[in-house]
Amino acid sequence: MTNVFAMIGRILLAAIFLWSGFDKIGGFQGLIGAIASKGFPVPEFFAAATIALELIAGAMLVAGWKVRWAALALAAFTLLLAFLFHNFWAVPEAQKMMQQIHFMKNMGIVGGLLYIAAFGAGRLSVDKR
Repeated sequence: MTNVFAMIGRILLAAIFLWSGFDKIGGFQGLIGAIASKGFPVPEFFAAATIALELIAGAMLVAGWKVRWAALALAAFTLLLAFLFHNFWAVPEAQKMMQQIHFMKNMGIVGGLLYIAAFGAGRLSVDKR
């Protein structure tokens, strides 16, 4: 069951990023606005890079190909987003609880991704380890 659970876990974590990446394609202008609001230069580039990372690394997790690299990239990305976009300690009181929930959700996702990075994809994968 270990390898079945590893595969299911990879797919469920990947689903977050695949769903988000496809959703961002439809909301590309909103994504650009959100990135620009944080002071990033060339927000169009960062928006496209975000979508590419979520879709490519998400697909790598599903397939179980180079999952350690994909998981590390997504973990770093998710950690960065948590601090930049869900900084609950610096928002008005009315937004604090929701931002804290999003921040902690991201920390849980980072934890799952680091687990994949540490232990690999399992036998039911392209990598087979």
